[in-house]
Formats: sequence, structure tokens, C-alpha cells
Amino acid sequence: MADRPLVPADQILNELTFKALILGALLSAVLSAANAYIGLLVGLTVSASIPAAATSMGILRLFRRSTILENNMVQTSASAGESLAAGIIFTMPALVMMGAWSGYHWSTLTLIGILGGLLGVAFTIPLRRALIVETELAFPEGVATAQVLKTGGIQTDKDHPEYRPNEEAKRGLRLLLRAAGLGGLIKLLESGVGLLAGGVAATKSWFGGHWLFTGNITLSPALLGVGYIVGLNVAVLVFIGGVIGTLIGVPLNWLVNGEELRQLAGVSGDMSSWSAQDWDNLANASWQQCRRIGVGAMMVGGVWSLITLARPLVDGVKASLRAHRQAKAGQVPLRTEQDMPIPYVSLLVLLSAIPLYFIFLHALEGFPSRYGIAAIMSALMLVLGFIFASVAGYMAGLVGSSNNPISGVTIATVIVSALILLQLMGNDGIAGRLGPIAVMYLAGMICSAAAIAGDNMQDLKCGHILGATPWRQQVFQIIGVVAAAGAIPLVLSILDQGYGIGRVSPVNPSATPLSAPQASLMRDLSTGIFGAGIEWNYIFIGFGLAVLLIALDQIQKKREAEFRFPVLAVAVGVYLPLGLSIPIFLGGLLAHWQRKRRQSRGKPKEAEGDGLLLASGLITGEALMGVIVAVLAVSAPGKVPYIGDFALAPWLGLGGLALCFWYLAKKG
Repeated sequence: MADRPLVPADQILNELTFKALILGALLSAVLSAANAYIGLLVGLTVSASIPAAATSMGILRLFRRSTILENNMVQTSASAGESLAAGIIFTMPALVMMGAWSGYHWSTLTLIGILGGLLGVAFTIPLRRALIVETELAFPEGVATAQVLKTGGIQTDKDHPEYRPNEEAKRGLRLLLRAAGLGGLIKLLESGVGLLAGGVAATKSWFGGHWLFTGNITLSPALLGVGYIVGLNVAVLVFIGGVIGTLIGVPLNWLVNGEELRQLAGVSGDMSSWSAQDWDNLANASWQQCRRIGVGAMMVGGVWSLITLARPLVDGVKASLRAHRQAKAGQVPLRTEQDMPIPYVSLLVLLSAIPLYFIFLHALEGFPSRYGIAAIMSALMLVLGFIFASVAGYMAGLVGSSNNPISGVTIATVIVSALILLQLMGNDGIAGRLGPIAVMYLAGMICSAAAIAGDNMQDLKCGHILGATPWRQQVFQIIGVVAAAGAIPLVLSILDQGYGIGRVSPVNPSATPLSAPQASLMRDLSTGIFGAGIEWNYIFIGFGLAVLLIALDQIQKKREAEFRFPVLAVAVGVYLPLGLSIPIFLGGLLAHWQRKRRQSRGKPKEAEGDGLLLASGLITGEALMGVIVAVLAVSAPGKVPYIGDFALAPWLGLGGLALCFWYLAKKG
């Protein structure tokens, strides 16, 4: 049975208040901007519940009367922004990359975000009791956030206990702001001023040019923070994926497919006459092919996730239906068990079919049979959305929101919907152009629903521990979705102009583009299925890698080993540049070392919170400064960074990363 909640069901504390509504909406918009940047940079997102809780406690401390349940409501709303950002950035930039959109359309993106997010909340309401109350899933971020809130609150009255933020809350906010300042300063000196390099790279040819080496490291404080939060297991697997794709795949591909790579890179003549740029072009051409191994591994990993979760999902739905029948029989639930009424939730889902239909009509504008196909797409959204949102909610309880394989869910969506539309529309002429667009609209909404579903379950777990009222949390989740949906399109437009998202910036061509790995993958899959062609050889290798990893993971599961082999973590590492995985690996190593050190000194588990706050601060600071620098670059084209080609920039960049590592090690 679950532990007794901190605030009993028969006790009423302030939860749904005006100041909590305003603060939750503002933090949702800010954290959506931060997570959009980091997700486009590295293809991984992290839960914002803990920094949101710390920020909320620090701000609500300024008011005379604030409760721990108000704090919980604020972090519920704020964390929705981070989750919705993941759903949008993993999919919708593909439309710009494939040339379907010239830029980021605010109205369309906002509507897609709101619909996907609302359905994500609605689909998980029937699963709350089954996954949170009646099972023993870990929900790591939800439990950790509840601990942060409990640590930062005091009981002020014995007869009418009201929990208010204490000095611990002030200290937590101070830690978060200091780390954010450090991360933001380094990003400003790198992208804004040019004193620090954003990365260091090297390409070498050995053994008479027959062995091609390429390697790099991205000098990003935010990636240290990502590695610290996701932990050693995931950080190691992402790094292993980078090694497979770059240090092993690139030279072997050069040995086997040298002539093909020469043509792709536009390099000819004798090797002795090749310049350093020629070798760079060859290495990049080889890596672009090898990263498709990651595509194959992601495809198998996504299907495997659905297979393994089928039975728990069915059990969860059955438990929820039992709870609904009990409520209809007149058994009034306690305050801490009151969800939004199922009839209202069902009505919300049914009514959402109307705007869904018109969105797909818009996507298919110009296609002769678009009315019938739009109806089919709307039905697909509701069916697949429920299945995948349920999977994401369960996975959040199993491995946490930061490790939730939303990419696998979205890949499955793209493949299934693209194959269905291919049969309905064909791929000739206008169908070949509009089909991938409709697929990406569907993928954007389902990915948003799945991301919000995982976050919603984490927040409801936190609320269950604290004694919150579920229906009020669900209202706050919706508020966070709406606030973030309005902010994310603006952030994407700024980042695309300032850096370029998966393409060269139309305003600032000298900037290094944000890689947007998932969106690039979704573009390749959707356009490939509709006729642009997919090179299956490397994807088949990815299939084999995924099968091997699944076998290893099952062996580790039977041994009840702590170290596991989730396919999608390795697949993301293969698909990303190696340089991004190195600071993630260093952050994971640091988190593991600090955990062992705390255990040896007998420190309580709660002490881990300092490191998580600092890591979150590094991420938030760099990400928000990245958005600010993008605004400056758009406002003053050609003048950002202020200093160009500074000779000591690589060394100073390494020094900046080392400083962040030392700070996280010392203060965490």
C-alpha cells in the first residue's frame, strides 16, 4: 500500500490560486524555451520538475501565505512547458527542413501543441489510479520533486497545518540561480562574444590515408548537466553509440566504401594532393551514412517498447474502468482521489476530433480526396494517441521522464501513418508532396501527447505523495500546455533565424546550426517512405545492433542488474555527433562518483538534490542565454559573435567546461 500522504484527504489547503496560476504559466513558457534549445542541440530533454519546484518555492516564499500544495501546482504547470517543447521540437522542424514551410507558423504550431497536450492530459486521467496507486512503479522525478518540496516546507500550525517555504527553499533557489548564471555566462562568452569556442574537432588520416579518424567534443555546460541528470547508465550508452557511429563506423565505412564516399564528398585525384578540407568532407560523408545505423536501431527500439508494454497497458485500463464503476455505484472518492470526471474527459476527447479534422484538411489542401483522408487521420490521432500516451505514461513510471523513449513512440507513429497514407494516397505528384506533411502533423500531435502524458504522470505521483487533489493538478497541467504552446513557435522562429534548425540560418549563415536530430530523422523517414528513397543497408545494420542490445538487456534484467541496455539510448548516441556525447558522459560519471561518495560518507539520499539543482541550472542558464544570443544575432546580422576566429578560443572553451565540471563536483 502507498504511504499516507503528507496532507491528509480530510484537510483543505490552498491549491488553485491566482498567484499559482500566473506563476505556473510564466514558468511553463520560460522552461519551454530552455528545453527547446537543449533538445534541438542534443536530441535529449530532461525533466524540469525539480528546478520548477525550487523556483516556485523561492518566489512563493515572498508571499505571506503560501502552501506546499500551491508549490506543487506551480511545478505541475511549469513542467508541462518542458514536456510540450519536446513533443514539438522532435517533429515540427521537419516541415521546414523538407521545404513544406518557409518558417514556423505560429497559429498552426500553437493549435497542434494545444490539441496534442490536451489529449495527452485527457488520455492519462483514466490511468492515474492504475499506474500510481495500484502499482509500484518508481516515477523517479515525481518522487524526487515531492522530496524537494517537503524539504523546503515547514509546518506552521499544529491544529491547522499549513506548509510554507522555509530557508531551505531559499537556498535551493540560490543554487539554481548561481549555476544558471555560470551556464549563461559561458554561453554568452562563446556565442555572443567569441572568446570561447563551442567545440574542438580533429580529422586525421593514417596509414597512407587508408584509415580515417574524426572526433570532436562540444564544450557545453548544459550537456554536462544533461549527463548528470540522466545518470551514468544512459550517459555511458549514449557515448557507446557515439563510438559505434564515429570512431568505429566512419573509418570502417571509408575502408569499404571509399569510392562512393569520394563521389559524395566531391573529392578526386591522388590522396597526397588532398587538403584538410577534403578529408573533413570525406569524414562527414562517411558519418552521415553511418548515423543511419541509429535510425534502424531506433525503429526496432520503438517497436520493442510497444511490445513490452502491451500487457501492463491493458491491465492499467482495466483497473481504471473498475475505479469508474465504483464511482458510479455511489462510492464518493476522497479528495486525494478525485480526478476530472470521466464523462467530461470523454466529451473533451470527442470534441477534439472537430479541430483535428480541420487541421488535417489544412495539411492536405489541394488533394482531391482530402475530406475522407482527413477523417481517417483524425481517427488515427485518437487511437494511436491513446495507445502511445499510455505507453509514455507507463514508461515515465518505469524509467523517468528524462529517459522516456518518446523518440521511439514518434518513429512508430511516422512509420505506421506513412504506410497507411501511402496506400490511401499513393506517392505520385501532389500525393508525394502532401503525404509527408500530413504525417508530420500527426506525429507532432502524438509526440506532444506522449510527452505530456509522461510528465502528467510524474506530477500526479508527486501530488499523490503530498496529498494534492488530482483534478486540480490536471487543470494546472492544461494551463501549462496552453502557455507553452503559445511560446514555443516564437522560440523556434528565433532559434531558426539566429542559429538555423537543421539547416543554415537564413539570417546568420556563419552560426553553427542546431542539429535537431529527431526532426531530421522524422523528415528522412516520412519523405523516404513516400518515394525520396531510404538507404536500407545501414538501417539493416541498425536492426542487428538493436536485436543485440535487446538480448543483452534481457540478460541484465534476469540478473536483476543495475546496468541495463535500453536500445534507444545507444541509438540516439549513434545518430548524434560524437562530440555531444562526451560531455554527457562526463556528467554521468560525475553523478555516479558523487553518489558513491555520499554513500561512503553516510549522507542522506536527499543530499542528491543539490547536484540536480546545479545541473538543472547549467542547462537552463545556457539554454536561455542561447535564445537571447539568437535574438541579438537576428537584430544585428554579422555582428554576433563580436570577436571572430580568436586564437585562444579552443583552450578557453576547454577551460570553461572544466570550470563547470569543478563547480558541479564541489557544490553538488
